[in-house]
Amino acid sequence: MNILPKLPYGLSNFHKLISEGHFYVDRTNYIAQLEEHGSYHVLMRPRRFGKSLFLSMLEHYYDQLRKPEFNALFGKLHIGRNPTPLANAYQVLVLDFSGIDTSLGMDMLVQGFARKVEHGVLYFLQRYGYPDALQHAVQQQRMPQGKLEVLLRQAALQGHKLLLLIDEYDHFANSLLAEDINTFRSAVGKGGFVRSFYETLKSATQAGTIDRFFITGVTAIMLDSLTSGFNITKNLTFEEDFHDILGFTREETFSLIRPLAACCGMNPDAMMEDVTLWYNGYRFHRRCDTVYNSDMVLYFADNFDHKACAYPDRMLDENIASDYGKLMALFSIGDREDNYRVLEALVTEGEVIAQQQRRFDLDKAFGRDDFISLLAYVGFASLVSAQSDRMRYAIPNHVIRELYFQYFLVELERRNQLVLPMHELADALYALSGSNNIAPLRAQLERVLRHLSNRDSIRMDEKHIKVILITLLFQTSVWRLQSEPEVNRRYPDVLLRERSPFELAGQHLIELKYAKKQDGEAGWGAKRQEGLEQIAMYRALPEIAAMAKLHCWLMLTDGERVEVEEVVECGLSPK
Repeated sequence: MNILPKLPYGLSNFHKLISEGHFYVDRTNYIAQLEEHGSYHVLMRPRRFGKSLFLSMLEHYYDQLRKPEFNALFGKLHIGRNPTPLANAYQVLVLDFSGIDTSLGMDMLVQGFARKVEHGVLYFLQRYGYPDALQHAVQQQRMPQGKLEVLLRQAALQGHKLLLLIDEYDHFANSLLAEDINTFRSAVGKGGFVRSFYETLKSATQAGTIDRFFITGVTAIMLDSLTSGFNITKNLTFEEDFHDILGFTREETFSLIRPLAACCGMNPDAMMEDVTLWYNGYRFHRRCDTVYNSDMVLYFADNFDHKACAYPDRMLDENIASDYGKLMALFSIGDREDNYRVLEALVTEGEVIAQQQRRFDLDKAFGRDDFISLLAYVGFASLVSAQSDRMRYAIPNHVIRELYFQYFLVELERRNQLVLPMHELADALYALSGSNNIAPLRAQLERVLRHLSNRDSIRMDEKHIKVILITLLFQTSVWRLQSEPEVNRRYPDVLLRERSPFELAGQHLIELKYAKKQDGEAGWGAKRQEGLEQIAMYRALPEIAAMAKLHCWLMLTDGERVEVEEVVECGLSPK
């Protein structure tokens, strides 16, 4: 009998996770490694990658008041069998800078940041039994660094050494940067309240009051504010030895997937292949294997339908979509058109090349290398390989690809003053998935192209039209959509594969051809023949021929007119 683990999806409280017997991938082996590596650490990873749980684990390990619980919490883990001398040695100050409203101006931003500091400081003072009068003194201070200084002075007087943990150090800054770069510079730059706050922390480390800190975030856009004049901070983001500190390895992911498959009599290798397609692909060092987004994997396992033995209807977690949707505002930093071309290259060519930027100087022009590096920080691109300081980046997985095309739909409408009737598009996609009727989709694509053809600035070529087609197709998640997948070293334009839990009328191969208007009917005919020959070549490939209920379509356009032709006897499997 296969016993399914208790899943901790959405749970970042280490005490609750361990005490209630949830599935946990042991990362406590990194504690000794961190202690040997130094005292002051910063780590960047994409959103929902396990950062908060890792900080909670550190908090429970080092908190002096948790000593009676040590064996219950850590006894079965690596660090419980190999504790360091610093176990339960600190008073721990925890600060969390998520959820600060950045839309109401500088004064409200300062107040929001100060409230976050005050919340953490007051909890600390109460937890460790500091005099009640200090709480009032903290509340009297207006600026965040003033609130922190009240605590630090008293801790120093009493001879305490503190561990500081900061979660989402840049959460508000990412939003602010996309909304108002001048306010961002005022807050974060020299003389700004954020820099003053971190200067207070630096002074406390130099005085010995803060003995260690561990700070997490998504991007390095505030790293200069955090480390300016403070060269002992170590950034672990791209270090090989700490590559797997967060996320799941392939083996760890399979240990979670195997019992799900076994309880339904499903093929665990096939399920693992699907999970890999959707949630794997993150690499932070050129010599390391990719890791899976742990939150995405847990979402899949938690939403797997055990009764029907079916995958979740939506493989993309709405919470992740919301978080990453906010990060898409960063796409407008710098030259928005240049950024759009980078994104378009990622989805059409499969990769982009850039020099990796480990810090950002926003007093200088924000260029292409900066933008691609920012994409890698937030998880919209991932390192594939490297030669010298030139890095090849690609979209890590299908979740992120789906998010890209949600963004492209918004951009298609914004850039071209176009409003797509989404209910009609939904009906068109349903017609294709439910009855193999491609005519409504053809009409939707033609409507968009005719609108674009009236605009002088539009770039019209096959790749651009393909981006539009795939953008339309990505507005449903019933298929496993593949754009130019490699099949025996051939690259069909679009494959729409059936995926669990949906039973569709068919699977589809779409080959798109663009015939220039100036080439006339002869050019149209030549492109049609070229497309038919390519489809014949694709359908002879064993992997394509084995696709059940396969329909092959040649889609031909001159940038306005769209015609679709079905190639009969496309698949060799029963239809």
